[in-house]
Amino acid sequence: MHDSSFDVVVVGCGIAGLSAAVMAQQNGARVAILERAPKDERGGNTRYTESLWRMKSVDAVSEDFLDKFAANAGGWPDPGIVQEAVLDRDCQPRVLRSLGVVDPQVVAAIADDAPKAIAWLADFGIKFDDIPMYFLSQSTTRMGPIGGGLALVEALGGYADRQSDDIKFFYETAARALIIDDTGRVAGVEAIGDGNVPLRITGSNVVLACGGFQGNPEMLSHYVGPQSQFIRPVSRGGHYNRGEGVRMALNVGAAPCGDFGSFHAQPVDPRSMDMEPVVMNYNLGVLINDSGKRFTDEGPAMVDATYEVVTRLIMGERNGIAYAVFDASLDEVENWNVTVRSRVPPMQGATLMELAVEMGVDAQEFNRTIDAYNAACPSSDGFDPLVLDGLSTTNVNPKKSNWARPIVVPPFRAWPVICSNCFTFGGVKIDEQARVVNTEGDIIPGLYAAGEVAGLYYRVYTGATSVMRGAVTGRMAGADAALRRNSTS
Repeated sequence: MHDSSFDVVVVGCGIAGLSAAVMAQQNGARVAILERAPKDERGGNTRYTESLWRMKSVDAVSEDFLDKFAANAGGWPDPGIVQEAVLDRDCQPRVLRSLGVVDPQVVAAIADDAPKAIAWLADFGIKFDDIPMYFLSQSTTRMGPIGGGLALVEALGGYADRQSDDIKFFYETAARALIIDDTGRVAGVEAIGDGNVPLRITGSNVVLACGGFQGNPEMLSHYVGPQSQFIRPVSRGGHYNRGEGVRMALNVGAAPCGDFGSFHAQPVDPRSMDMEPVVMNYNLGVLINDSGKRFTDEGPAMVDATYEVVTRLIMGERNGIAYAVFDASLDEVENWNVTVRSRVPPMQGATLMELAVEMGVDAQEFNRTIDAYNAACPSSDGFDPLVLDGLSTTNVNPKKSNWARPIVVPPFRAWPVICSNCFTFGGVKIDEQARVVNTEGDIIPGLYAAGEVAGLYYRVYTGATSVMRGAVTGRMAGADAALRRNSTS
């Protein structure tokens, strides 16, 4: 077994891990970074994402930031317990400190630090701006780094490469278990390197920043259920995220936080090998399952606020697939093609019957479904894809609330759509320094969680906050871990 010793051991090399490692090094620590992927694929999900941040400017988060998190902080917690959240943490009862709901102080800390994180990233050459999106219109404000997540990985990773005296990478290495000393403090990790070689990497503090479990079918089946067989990670980086960080923390008593039965869902074309091949135009047509029937309201609200819910419904359909169906009037929508990131051409037919054959669905049922939908559509006067236009169907189930236009003009087109898994929601509870809280409400000394390992979301993803969370919690963890590297508490 190979042994190495460092001040801070960081597990994972996406935005959370790199932020933690660089921040720790800048504060005087010698750092190890464990990365399952080879060097040319380092970066996890971050490498493949556009990295949108829910900001109204580089100096402030969006107006709805705190409200969105407050509305989705974890089911219906006991008000008799959560009312004591106004107390200082040390005065809160243990049952509250370990409660599986999002700590408002953590959300506030993310909102406060996000502009500071952007300013810090600017030191590495990263510039934020409004960037092209796959939504025709938006319900909130977003910004992103020019060059997307790959720019973040290359900037921070490049800096780390140049600090070889202080930062050492262990590629193709996966953490397996935490090392706990006689005082109960986390003191390193047991890991497996290339060729199944065991490694023991010790350090005063450990930062778990190795993503969720979207790349682990066993954990997905356990938490999400049997329909998880029909989902896949949205990008290549997600396949490296196999849940060890979450498991290791839970195994040493970390309090769970976040929705373990859910994940950030995106509708993608299963035929495509493109990066994040989303299909976000379905609201302008209809969604058909593989029985040839509609199964949901395709236009309940703006797509950027509802696609996740709709995508999970697709997962629940037979074989976990649906088809976004349109007629030629789709081409009347200016710039609609930005909403589809798949370069695989759609299925097409001169008639609905031909399209049904291409889709592989029951043609008679498909025709009955489209006929019923067409009969329920109002006049197309007032159609506007950029707003909630109120063009709603009548006397058909399910209803379509907006953008309802009949499908009658050939040629007819369809994109297959499945549910992809951007990242899982279940993780562990942290405080505003990204220290891990145990099931008794105490801090686990020496242990931090950042990015997807830190549970933050329930039911529905608060859009454009994941990479932001990774950068902020990584910075928190790295700074605090460096500060405490010689501490026993």
